Amino acid sequence: MSLQRERTNDITPALLLIAHWLELIGWCLIAAHGGLWGSAAAAIAGAVKFRHLQEVSHFAVHGVLTRSSRLGTVLAEAAVHVPLGFVPVPVRRQRHVREHHPNATIAGVDPNLIELHRAGLRTGVGPTRFALALVFPLTPAGLAGTIRGLASNLLSSRAAWWRLAVFVAIPVTMALVFGWSTAVFAFVLPRLLLYPQLAWMSLLVEHRWFDAEPVTGPPAVIEAARCLRLYPHNPALALLARGTWLPYGDLYHFAHSAHPAVRWNYLPALERAIGTPTYTPRALLFGKSAVVHCHHRVLVASDPLSVSGSARHSQVGLAERP
Repeated sequence: MSLQRERTNDITPALLLIAHWLELIGWCLIAAHGGLWGSAAAAIAGAVKFRHLQEVSHFAVHGVLTRSSRLGTVLAEAAVHVPLGFVPVPVRRQRHVREHHPNATIAGVDPNLIELHRAGLRTGVGPTRFALALVFPLTPAGLAGTIRGLASNLLSSRAAWWRLAVFVAIPVTMALVFGWSTAVFAFVLPRLLLYPQLAWMSLLVEHRWFDAEPVTGPPAVIEAARCLRLYPHNPALALLARGTWLPYGDLYHFAHSAHPAVRWNYLPALERAIGTPTYTPRALLFGKSAVVHCHHRVLVASDPLSVSGSARHSQVGLAERP
């Protein structure tokens, strides 16, 4: 923490956020001049860029992105939350820092677990419903939820009119400069479908949502029982995940959950110091240790008493993911 405080500055994060948007402009050029394949590549790259922006701003939500916490909030609003139609940073901070972190995997309290339940990941789920829940943002119900969430973020009485104006101005400007198809492939499609799916995949591998063991003790002990660490023995897949759908420390969610004030570039070293959690799956989809297999095994348990309390309470309200 002393080293982090010594090295933290206000310039590097601003340059990092600017660089992500400059890269997105480059993908717009590829979409505009690369035909169908260029547009498809821009759509995927746009979704990845939005994931990167989300995770950079995540550390502003925790107040550790910049030396000045207030400047971090301003940067997150200007470069991420407003152009991508997110809730204001203070709202996300309330949901993520105050509601999710201390209550992870606790049914009826953790807003992220509530959203998983809303998508159909509940005790006794059938195979079809479970499969659809894995790609929930790509389903009609998921797309409708994304649109409702955007409308709520942008049209709520607490939101300033300029948030809506800036959000609309981004794709309009892309259309005017690069053409309407570029705006669709590089912004609209990633924002409404592809980026939400990548964010959903990251949510699925954050915790042992449905079989977390309730333990007490220091933060590292508590989080070791309810977190997981994906790809612990596969450097290639870990590198791919870190570059795409689990960027900026998202792969090291156990270390982040145990010490939320540590910025992403120190999380690998922190993990080496505190170790890995109890559950270290080798894969996302396939194999007995895979995350999806673990979630499915717990949720289809015939005896509800064999499922942890986080999975037994399925009648919960709705919440937008922070």
